[in-house]
Amino acid sequence: MSQSSTPINSDRSSRPAKSLRSTVFWRLAEDIPAPLTWSLMTASILLPLVLWWLVTAFGVIDPKFLPSPANVIEAFQRLWSTGDLQKDTVASLWRVGVGFSLAALFSIPLGVLMGSFASIRALLEPLFGLVRYMPAPAFIPLLILYLSIGEEPKIMLIFIGVFFFNSLMVMDTVKFVPKELIEATYMLGGNRLQTLLQVIGPYVLPGIIDACRINLAAAWQLVIVSELIAATEGIGRRISVAGRFLRTDEIFVGLIVIGVIGLVLDLLFQYALRVSCSWASQKR
Repeated sequence: MSQSSTPINSDRSSRPAKSLRSTVFWRLAEDIPAPLTWSLMTASILLPLVLWWLVTAFGVIDPKFLPSPANVIEAFQRLWSTGDLQKDTVASLWRVGVGFSLAALFSIPLGVLMGSFASIRALLEPLFGLVRYMPAPAFIPLLILYLSIGEEPKIMLIFIGVFFFNSLMVMDTVKFVPKELIEATYMLGGNRLQTLLQVIGPYVLPGIIDACRINLAAAWQLVIVSELIAATEGIGRRISVAGRFLRTDEIFVGLIVIGVIGLVLDLLFQYALRVSCSWASQKR
């Protein structure tokens, strides 16, 4: 055995470092080393910034259509000093927070019931599947008609855009709970409620957190649309007004702020997943 392993080890040691790095990079369904992970993550942020700076530095595109990073930083400082950026950010965060929280509050238990009981699934899935294909912005005229032009239609638009997708995603997560697990619970004396709360619930919790994390992005997309409904504050309104007057630097500021907030919230969801479902994180 030792003689046969020697040529293999020597072959690996003689393999060029470039080939080894390429092999590590293209590992299929396997983790990569932490230094490579951080290097790639850093490159994913720095390379677009460098390309953006080069394009604007050499005047390839008119600054009216693509401002330089320096111009965007100046616009950020200007909006921050006047307090407008803080007000817009808080307004958008509040709308997303309320609309998304209400959607999650109703969609999670309903999705669990739809996934657990075929009768409820047969009753609601066709309706949810139908509404899911209706673009949420198409409900704006009805929301204005029913709820006027205050905060209610903005929040309800986010609710509609998240509720149906989140319900169906949670339902699909519950549908894949192994039947053997449920049968074993019944054999050990568990009743229907105990099975639902103590077996199905913990099993699908990682999937529920992932579904909410994904659909939070939809909430941020819809808040931009919702703030076109007679809004006086909000990042979406700021972007809309800036586009009307060709202030592209302020448009970039709004987009970057939304991206940073979304990234922070996404990392918080991932942290919540690791903390509350450490067994699932280790398995992944």
